[in-house]
Amino acid sequence: MPMIYAFLAELGHEAATTRRLLERVPEDRLSWKPHEKSMTLSRLAGHVAELPGWSRTILADDEFHIDRESPHGYRAHRPETVAELLQVHDDNVAAYRDAAEGVSDETLRGHWRMLKGGQVVLDMPRTVALRSFLMNHLIHHRGQLSVYLRLLGVPLPSIYGPTADDPGRFG
Repeated sequence: MPMIYAFLAELGHEAATTRRLLERVPEDRLSWKPHEKSMTLSRLAGHVAELPGWSRTILADDEFHIDRESPHGYRAHRPETVAELLQVHDDNVAAYRDAAEGVSDETLRGHWRMLKGGQVVLDMPRTVALRSFLMNHLIHHRGQLSVYLRLLGVPLPSIYGPTADDPGRFG
């Protein structure tokens, strides 16, 4: 079985969990942040929603230039509505699935690099980039998002097991 199937199975589970959390984002609190140095709720939720789309560059390109002036440069997503947030998430999950179609094990074993200002920031096998830079990164920020929602009094869905708000459900 091609290695990409394991990544797609993980995506399926994590994407469903992520969407349940994003559905709970209170639209009237998108500008809220828990601390002056923190991201706004809109920025954090937008980042969680955009991360699966990063698979496109990891799977298709050998390198990604994060410089703002680069045509492939990163632009942070800041949704203005929850509907927009969910659409961005759904579109990026679909983009991951599309980018993964037909990806060979040889491609996954190849290296991927991120550069900023011409300097290499990351250089790792695509398998590692998908797991650490994309999926672990997503899970990390999803955890932050769950804390934001808890601080706002929003009931949390199950993630990897029951929550105080959803005691009978397993993610």
